[in-house]
Amino acid sequence: MAEWYEKYLSIYDKPFSEVPQEVIDGTRERMKRLQSQEPVASIVIVAYNEEKHLPACLWSLSEIQCKYPVEFIGVDNESKDRTAEIYEKMGVTYYTEHQHTCGYARQCGLNHSKGKFYMCIDSDTIYPPHYFEVMIDHLIQPGVSAVASLWSFYPNERFSTFGLKVYEFCRDIYLRIQSVNRPELSVRGMAFGFYAEYAKKEGYRVELLRGEDGSMALAMKKYGKIKFVYDKRCRVITSYSSFKESSLAKAMWNRLKSYGIFRLFYKTDHYEDAKDNFLK
Repeated sequence: MAEWYEKYLSIYDKPFSEVPQEVIDGTRERMKRLQSQEPVASIVIVAYNEEKHLPACLWSLSEIQCKYPVEFIGVDNESKDRTAEIYEKMGVTYYTEHQHTCGYARQCGLNHSKGKFYMCIDSDTIYPPHYFEVMIDHLIQPGVSAVASLWSFYPNERFSTFGLKVYEFCRDIYLRIQSVNRPELSVRGMAFGFYAEYAKKEGYRVELLRGEDGSMALAMKKYGKIKFVYDKRCRVITSYSSFKESSLAKAMWNRLKSYGIFRLFYKTDHYEDAKDNFLK
């Protein structure tokens, strides 16, 4: 049986010139129907030179099934490829952010958002149809300030389906344990949503090269619980951009060495930023 995301992979990692016109036109029409002037949630897509991934992401977003009214906002972090053109042709209003970090891009989207909730979207990620509805169902529960979910990688010639399942099973167990005391460390910006009001008070950290999502998650703890949603309908599919290793076993070992075990057992509200993680 085909996986839900397989049709989106048919254009994933391909130049925009190879995306069928019917996919472009269909995405644009569905986006137009979904776009609300009074959104409950703002779905904000950030992109930098994502010509080969953004069309598949937008195609998946255009086919969501959500009982809550939404708006779509694109942010182009001054790309050098056809990213801006893709937003325009596939029906997403976008803004250009000239300062280059994910923090600046996400803050740009936050500044323009109108929804009660802000849903972070990475342009190299594909989203299942019920993702937003289920995530918002959890976000509106009492005492919750933010929600996050898990992610998978698509199988390819580099990594087998079986190998990925083993890797993700072990990783998910670690993240579940970690989220008890340090949920901010388990959050990834591609699968993260929160109350926009709280986020606008705090603001994204724009001086960081990476980790702006974890910093926002840490700030959200002031306002309530960060809830992890383990529903399989909220498991997104993403690229291998975080993988530099040649094998899954090596990747698992490197992450275990880097993250450690002891931090799982105590809480903290303060982290020291690495000196090489600041925008120069």
